[in-house]
Order: sequence, then C-alpha cells, then structure tokens
Amino acid sequence: MLNSLSGRFLILTMVFVMLAEVLIFVPSVARFREDFLLNRLERAQIASLALLADDMIDSELEDELLLNAGVFNVVLRRDELRQLVLSSPIPGAVSATYDLRDVSSLTLIGDAMHRLLMREPEVIRVIGNPFRDGGLLIEITLETTALRVAMIEYGVRILLLSAVISIVTASLLFLAVRVLLVKPIKGVVGHIQSYAKAPEDARRVIQPSARVTELREAEEALQSLQTQLTQALKQKERMAQLGGAVARVSHDLRNILTSAQLFTDRIEMSKDPVVQRMAPKLVGSIKRAVSLCESTLAFGRAEEPAPTLMLVNLAELVGDVLDSERLAIGEFDLSLSEDVPGTLMVRADSEQLFRVLSNLVRNARQAIVGSGVPGEINIAASASDDAWCIDVTDTGPGLPNKAKEHLFQPFQGGARKGGSGLGLAIAEELIRGHGGTLELLRTDATGTAFRIRLPMGDVTLTSR
Repeated sequence: MLNSLSGRFLILTMVFVMLAEVLIFVPSVARFREDFLLNRLERAQIASLALLADDMIDSELEDELLLNAGVFNVVLRRDELRQLVLSSPIPGAVSATYDLRDVSSLTLIGDAMHRLLMREPEVIRVIGNPFRDGGLLIEITLETTALRVAMIEYGVRILLLSAVISIVTASLLFLAVRVLLVKPIKGVVGHIQSYAKAPEDARRVIQPSARVTELREAEEALQSLQTQLTQALKQKERMAQLGGAVARVSHDLRNILTSAQLFTDRIEMSKDPVVQRMAPKLVGSIKRAVSLCESTLAFGRAEEPAPTLMLVNLAELVGDVLDSERLAIGEFDLSLSEDVPGTLMVRADSEQLFRVLSNLVRNARQAIVGSGVPGEINIAASASDDAWCIDVTDTGPGLPNKAKEHLFQPFQGGARKGGSGLGLAIAEELIRGHGGTLELLRTDATGTAFRIRLPMGDVTLTSR
C-alpha cells in the first residue's frame, strides 16, 4: 500500500494539507488572542458604565463587575482626563503592556506565540480604543491564565479540524488518483505484459484510449514502439527463412558450377582465337560464382567470413569488374571508365573487394539503364598517407529518398523498384571487415558518388 503510487500520494497529501493548516494556525491563534483581549476591553467598558451612571456603588458590586469583566481594574480617558473607574487588588506587578490601537500583524503573531510558550501566569496591561466612541482610551489589567487556556483550546480545535480536513482531502485525492492515473497506468502495464508474451502478434499492440493527455502520449509512443518491434521481428523471421532457402540453393548451385568448371577446362584448350580470348573471363566468372556460393553457405552458418588480406593490383581488379559489366550493358549508351594507377597495390581480399565494386557498379548501371538516359560510370582510386580511397561515381538519377534514409540496411535500402537493398548492405559489411568504411559522398539529379576507404597498416602481406 505505502509503496504504491496512490499510497504515497495519500501520505504526501495529508502532510501537505497539515503543513498548510499549520501555516494558517499561527495567524489564526494570533487573531483569536486579539479578539479575546478586545472582548475583555468591551466587557470592562460595559462594567464601567454602571459607575458612570451612578457614582455611588458599593465595593461588592464593583468587585462583581470586575469579576464578570475578567479584569483587575479599568481606566478610562475622557476629555483628556485619565480616570480610574473600577479597581481591585492586583496580585502582582504588571509584566508587560500591549497597545491594540495600532499594532502590526507580525507583532500580534509574536505576542501570541510568546503567550503560548509562557507557562507561568503574568499580569499584563492592555490598552485600546473605547467602543462606540466612549472616550479617548480604555486601559485594563488582567491575569494571563484564562487567556492562555482559551488559546490552547482554540488551537486544539483548529488542529483537530485540520486533521479531519487533511484526511478527507487526501482520501478524495487518493480515489481520484486511483481512477485517473493508477488504473490507466495498470492498464498500460497489462498491455506491455500481454505484448511481451507474443510480440509477433500484431493484435497485442496497444490501442491508445486514455483521455489524459500525458497518458495518451505515452500510449501512442508505446504503440509506435510495439509496431516497429513487431515489424522488425517479422522481418527477422523472413530473413532467417530466406537465409535457409539461399543456403540450400547455394549448395546445389555450387555443385552445378563445379561441373561447369570442369567443362571450362576443356574450353581453354580450344584453338579458336575468340574462345581463347573469352575463356579466361568465363573461367574467372565461374570461379567467383563458386566462391560466392561457398561464402553464402558460410554466411548461413555465421557472419561474412573474415577477409584474407593480401596486396592486390587494383587496376587489374577494376578492369575485371568493368569487363563483366560491359557484357551486361548490351546496346545501351553507357560508358564505363576507370582512373586507377596501374601500379597501385591495395591491401584487401580480392574476391570480397571484387564483390563490393561489382555491387556498386551494377547498382549504378541498373539506375542509369532504368532512367533511359545515356550515362557514365567511373572508378577512380588514390592513396594518401594512411589509407587507399576508391571512388565509384555515376551520372544517374540519384538515390530515392527511401534508399537514402535506410542506406546499408538489407530489404529497406533498395535503390530501384523491386530491389532488395542487399547489395549495399553486403558491400558495407565486407568493407567494414577490412577495417575500412563505405560512405555516400553525394547523390542528386546529376548522379551518385560512393567512396571506399581502406586503411593502410604495418602488416606483412603477400602480393597478387
């Protein structure tokens, strides 16, 4: 109970209400003391009227008047004359004088607190204005015991009333919090627990229903989060199923390509000049296909295999990539060019770097051919003090907004209609395995540019 939100709210409400009542209690007691003394002044003035009406009254009647007024003596000032109207023996010396004619609130509060704390009875003098203009001044002397007792009784009543008010107020607020806050929060918690049991089930996604603005915003944020998570889990499941299918296809395709590789060995023995010129390209393509199948099978078991780093002649590798793409261009007006120094050696896995460049060039070719406008694709490379940079640029229509928002994310960053977005995702993963980066330099209506950055390092490498 006390550890719950509503329980703590109940306790805090009672504490704050009691604190507010205490702040009200102090000036209330001060006002009560002032009213008590003013009442004594009024009663004393009324008692003095009997003497003014008849100058000759016996001592017993005078004592009775003073007793009823609750004072020891009464002094009136009328027409600048100070007159002791009623008097009786005073039990002790006057300890303090209080003038109520022009007194500040702080002074009244201070005097009231002093009286509550002062347990010993005292004799005090009180001065005030006569009621109904019955003179210039009235002065009385009284003992403080009755005043202090009355103040304590009044304070106790105030505190008891404050306690009742705080309990009633806290209870009403407790019920309001239970209905308006705690119950909706428990509903949200229940939705979360239900969703956690089967996050793939879209029916368990919360539907915002709260009327309180903040709670509704929380429900809407939770709904958005659950929807995204459900979609992500479904996509993950689809990718897992796709991975299993690709692994099975790659296994059978590898066997077929291995058989085709045996036939290419015989084709290389042909004396036909055209066959002799094309055979190495065919053999290289089949080898890469076999290697890709092996890598796909390895990917199905774990992540992309670690690169086998060696020094690779980049110009030769780029030439192979462009030659492979030229076969796919056909009669379309698309030129492929390269600006790579013939002696530039980079540290990389040749097969993986071939796949990266091939993916980038293929994406550019498909974008340009899809636009129907002639264009150009260029691969340029340079070396700095700490890295090799390879830029792949094209004059295509640029990447669509969806591709830019989900760049390098599989099944989301497709650059063309029907594309899966796997090419860029695989390329980025392969370059990251080299310790490098693949970044988009620019993309607009004039074309797109990607940069591959491969770090240099003090590693003993073999050349290829």
